[in-house]
Amino acid sequence: MLSKKTQYAFHALTYLAENQGKGPILISEISEERKISLKFLENILLELKKSGILGSKKGKGGGYYLIKEPEEIGLAKIIRLLDGPIALLPCVSLNYYERCENCQEDICGLNVVMSEVRDNTLKVLENKSLKDVLRNY
Repeated sequence: MLSKKTQYAFHALTYLAENQGKGPILISEISEERKISLKFLENILLELKKSGILGSKKGKGGGYYLIKEPEEIGLAKIIRLLDGPIALLPCVSLNYYERCENCQEDICGLNVVMSEVRDNTLKVLENKSLKDVLRNY
């Protein structure tokens, strides 16, 4: 399940994408339009900026803006950035592998099924971008 943080990130990113070309957008505008707590949104946008998805400008006419086109911002990247692994079990994660406690992976049927779930989820998420979640396109 996507965390509130990731859901809010997508709300903010879609707002920025819908207003792309209008210059930097104030965080207070995004907060008000998407009904997200200003403090919570500040942290989310800062993380997205540090990861190279957003840029920001300070001072008059300042705010946040997309550095990449919406079709270049992958859904899987955003989810991993804010929520961590996409896999439902740590033992099937491609990027965050951890052995499960008291598990015998070589005979675990759950591991096999969750690997298939992960693969199918990734097949969708890695081929979808911010552009796919925009309502305007």
